[in-house]
Amino acid sequence: MIIVGYKLATYLIMKTMKVLGIGSRILHADFGKGVVTNVSSIQYWVTFMDKGLETIEIDADFEVIEAINNEVDTVSFFDVESSLVAILQKWSDATQRVAIADKWKGGNLVLEPGEAGISNKEIPINTFFHKIVMVRDRIRVMEQKINASKNLDDQEKVDLQQYITRIYGSLTTFNVLFKNKSDHFVGEKS
Repeated sequence: MIIVGYKLATYLIMKTMKVLGIGSRILHADFGKGVVTNVSSIQYWVTFMDKGLETIEIDADFEVIEAINNEVDTVSFFDVESSLVAILQKWSDATQRVAIADKWKGGNLVLEPGEAGISNKEIPINTFFHKIVMVRDRIRVMEQKINASKNLDDQEKVDLQQYITRIYGSLTTFNVLFKNKSDHFVGEKS
């Protein structure tokens, strides 16, 4: 009953006040000139020239420079993108977003040969990190396929799982690159 009342109240408010559509231009006292880039039932997402993206309440005090009507989208681009990413992660071997530790951002990995006269090789650490994440994700996919296989018996699955655990253990050296501990490689625990 309360939810229905809230929806009805929101509908009545939206009906009585003119809602700006996406692309409308406004002038806000604190943020300056901006363009409405998304709309919900309670707020606008506005990209301001000087302040960047800000959210303001629909009933906030601002001047309308140019109103665009009938451009209100009931589903935001962010919602669509989030849903698509979740679906891709669930049903494909798409790489999930994994954060690199802040201290490594923009850095380089330098490979220095032991042999004299050969120059060093520099690789952007972000590129190297991306390759490590791809390896990890492909190992996870392989692990899922092994566990779901109907052609392997339980003992074969256990044997292959032990190899995968050892692979993860070999890759724990790279855990220093990950921002979140939950993304770390984990090998055999003693």
